[in-house]
Amino acid sequence: MATTDRQARTLALAHALSAAERGLAVIPLSRTKLPALRSPHRTDPDPGPAGRPCHGECGRFGHGVYDASTDPVRIRELFTAAPWATGYGIACGLPPYHLIGVDLDTKSGTDSSAALRELALRHLFTIPETVVVLTPSGGRHLWLTGPPDTVVPNSAGRLAPGIDIRGAGGYLVGPGSRTDHGAYTAAPGTAHLAPAPCPPSLLRLLLPPPRAPHPAHPPTGGHGQGLVQFVLAAHEGQRNTRLFWAACRAYENGIGPALVAPLVAAARDRGLTEHEARATIASAARLTGHRA
Repeated sequence: MATTDRQARTLALAHALSAAERGLAVIPLSRTKLPALRSPHRTDPDPGPAGRPCHGECGRFGHGVYDASTDPVRIRELFTAAPWATGYGIACGLPPYHLIGVDLDTKSGTDSSAALRELALRHLFTIPETVVVLTPSGGRHLWLTGPPDTVVPNSAGRLAPGIDIRGAGGYLVGPGSRTDHGAYTAAPGTAHLAPAPCPPSLLRLLLPPPRAPHPAHPPTGGHGQGLVQFVLAAHEGQRNTRLFWAACRAYENGIGPALVAPLVAAARDRGLTEHEARATIASAARLTGHRA
C-alpha cells in the first residue's frame, strides 16, 4: 500500500475516532465512498433468517451502516479489517443527534443552493448555523438533527432537483475522508458547531407523502378518518413515521385533540405501545405549535 494511502487511512481513522467522541456512529469507507467491508452474506443463497437480510446479528463485519459504532475499540477493529479504507461514513438517524443530511449536489447541472433558498422562502424556514461539509465536486452537506421519534427516509431529488436527503439507514461522508475525487472538508467556521435542529417546516417536507386514504366508517364522526387509515396501513418500520405525519396533519387542520384517541388506537393496532404512540403524537403537537 502506497505511503499516501497509509497516511489517508491513518487520518481517516483519526477523524472517525474524533467524530465518535462527539457521539457520531461511524464506519470505514473505501475511495469509492462505499462501505469498505463487503457483506459476509454476499454468496449466501438465503438473505437471512426467515428471508430477512442480516443487519449484523451474525456478529461479523460487512453490514454497511449497520456496523456503525461510537465504540473506539470496535472502530479500530473495523478499520483493521479494512486497511484500504481512506474515509469514514457517519450514520444518520441514530441517537443522540438523529442526524439528517441535506446534500446539495452540483453534478446534476442544477443550482441546488438556489433551490433550497426558494424552498425556504416558500415554506417560511431558515437554515440555521450548523456543520457544513464541502465535497470534492463543489457540493455541500448540511448537517441537521431531527426529533428522536421521527424517521426521515433517504431520498434523491424528491425535495428539489440536486437535493438529496440522507436519513435513517443512510450515511454522510465525514470530513477528513479522501476519495477518488478528492477530500471532504469542514467548511471554515463550522467544524466546532453541533448539528442544528431541522426547521419544523423543512422537516415536514422530508417526511413521506401519505397514500390515498380508503373510505371507511370513521371513529371520529367523519373527521380525520383518512389520517387514521394512513396509520392503519403502516408496515413495520413505518409506524412511527406515519403516526407522526398523521398527527401533524391533524393538528394543522384543527382536529388534533379529537383525533388523539383514534390515532393511538390505530398505532396500537399496528404494534406500538400506548406510551410510544402518545409520545409521538405529543411530539407532533409540539412541532406544529400546539399542546397535546
